[in-house]
Amino acid sequence: MQNVLTYLSLFLTILVMQGQTQPASDANAAAPTKYEKGMQEAFGLWKDNHPWEAANMFVRIAKAEPDNWLPPYYVALINVVYSFGEKDKSKLSEQLAKAQNFINDATALSPDNPDIMVVQAQLYTAWIVFDGQQYGMMYSPKASGLYEKALAIDPENPRTIMARAEWNIGSAKYFGEPVEAYCKDIERAMKNAETHPTKEEFYPRFNLERAKQVLAENCQ
Repeated sequence: MQNVLTYLSLFLTILVMQGQTQPASDANAAAPTKYEKGMQEAFGLWKDNHPWEAANMFVRIAKAEPDNWLPPYYVALINVVYSFGEKDKSKLSEQLAKAQNFINDATALSPDNPDIMVVQAQLYTAWIVFDGQQYGMMYSPKASGLYEKALAIDPENPRTIMARAEWNIGSAKYFGEPVEAYCKDIERAMKNAETHPTKEEFYPRFNLERAKQVLAENCQ
């Protein structure tokens, strides 16, 4: 069981890390604004393996940009990502409580946002990975429900399709079930990534290389 939990932890952690640390490639030709410079610096810190410095930068940006859901979204994301594999319950509780606060802030600014729902689902997953026996029954239905709700809102969102597929694959492996049924979802996510628009700079992006990796590791 421990191996499966470890697998699930790494599975989701890598997904989020690689999916979010890519710097924006469509920056405006004009001089960046203070907000843009701050976001670029935060992503640079994260990419250079300074996630907590990046999180602190996102916190400062969130205070300066109180109507923008992206900075609190990334604060929450970092705290969730680095909760996977955490063995100290008090530290885990502190990180996930902070993540929850920023998820709440982001949700207040952007209700019914599928990308925020995915982070909420991954927060629940962090608890399940920490102690499946204690938190599995409590949080698994909530996580599954969030993925379904996110897809109902934006059925073609490749990030949500991919996240749900990974959740389903991890769950199937936990219960010793086949995963082939979810491979088509990954293929659909990859196809949709070609046409699903990125709404704005610094918006969460789909990680095509990660999708190819998951497909190769589970579907061949």
